[in-house]
Amino acid sequence: MYEKLGISKKVIDIVKNAEETLKEEFKKIDEVCDENSLKVLAAFNNNNISEAHFNSTTGYGYDDLGRDAIEKVFAEVLGAEDALVRSQFISGSHALCVALFAFLRPGDTMLSITGTPYDTLHEVIGIKENKSSLKSFGIKYDQIELINDDFDYERIKNYLKSNKVKLIEIQRSKGYSTRKSITIDKVEKVIKEIRSIDKDVIVMVDNCYCEFVNTLSPCEVGADVIVGSLIKNLGGGIAPNGAYIAGKKELVDLAGERLTLPGEGREVGPTLGINKQILQGIFMAPSVIASALKTAVLTSKVLEDLGYKVEPKYNEERADIVQNIIFGNEYDLVEYCGGIQGASPIDSFSKPLPWDMPGYDDKVVMAAGAFTQGSSIELSCDGPVRKPFIAYQQGSLTYSYGKIAVMKAVSMLLNNDK
Repeated sequence: MYEKLGISKKVIDIVKNAEETLKEEFKKIDEVCDENSLKVLAAFNNNNISEAHFNSTTGYGYDDLGRDAIEKVFAEVLGAEDALVRSQFISGSHALCVALFAFLRPGDTMLSITGTPYDTLHEVIGIKENKSSLKSFGIKYDQIELINDDFDYERIKNYLKSNKVKLIEIQRSKGYSTRKSITIDKVEKVIKEIRSIDKDVIVMVDNCYCEFVNTLSPCEVGADVIVGSLIKNLGGGIAPNGAYIAGKKELVDLAGERLTLPGEGREVGPTLGINKQILQGIFMAPSVIASALKTAVLTSKVLEDLGYKVEPKYNEERADIVQNIIFGNEYDLVEYCGGIQGASPIDSFSKPLPWDMPGYDDKVVMAAGAFTQGSSIELSCDGPVRKPFIAYQQGSLTYSYGKIAVMKAVSMLLNNDK
């Protein structure tokens, strides 16, 4: 069966040897999975989830008991006062956009302390000109770069002493950058530093790709609000779309009024039969994320053994499910993505090629043979076609499927080695 998928005996042996080395890393991942599973189950039990919560609403969506129960479960799991969990969010970026427009007013200043945000927020903020951006509404933006993959604590404190800032944004995952993702202990430390200067500034964390990688949520270490996507970690590969905003109740309410309309806010929004999938998704999320992490750790070990630079290394602490492979050339990047696509359940016959993807400045090559379009908790691998030609691999619903895909991709690299 391996041969039929184009996986060589050499690669099978490489992966078996890597797995022997990774037993302790896998054990750590399983322990985190157990703790997060306990947390999710407790939230289901504490909120008396029943089959009645699977029922659907249409039209305005008044009195949707399931929707309300889902938001209570998410709030408890994430250590937040409240949560807004809706299929009306198109993506994590859309949820971030809603949050920013909900919290900021003309004349306010937004400060990113993790450098330039993810590409899809550039036109939202006004880094790239757009007539509908925050900038077009008179909202100011500034940023502070990381230093050696950590916050520039002194510059942040000095900036807050000299400027009135309404909202600080922290993007934990690296996006299409070469920096490390931000661990929860660093988030906690920087929030304490921020609060020593300004107790009122809103600290908003873009938590995409990071949920359940560890046992703590940013809300539990002082963040005012966090945002994430349901076709990433917390959807568990089951939720077909949607996103969440969780945190302080007053902020969640503001986001609800921005998503729908003032005066109705969170009271409207039909679920159209999605409740069961969202509940089942978060229920499965701890184990799915464990599978994604094991796939990432295996990828890191195998590709490093083959001589490629990787980030993070297999035994480093992780903040998200993303694994970087620095190929150094376009050919290997495209070939590896082709291998991942070839071992996908959907569109395995397709070969991903670089293309002009909406929201990105560079051409992007993307392997994404997923059941849900754009889902990155299902195994996907993509990267902008620019130096140093980095593949960003994330997800996998099970470790077995992830391992097979990595073996296929590595076989393609070795077979086409020039």
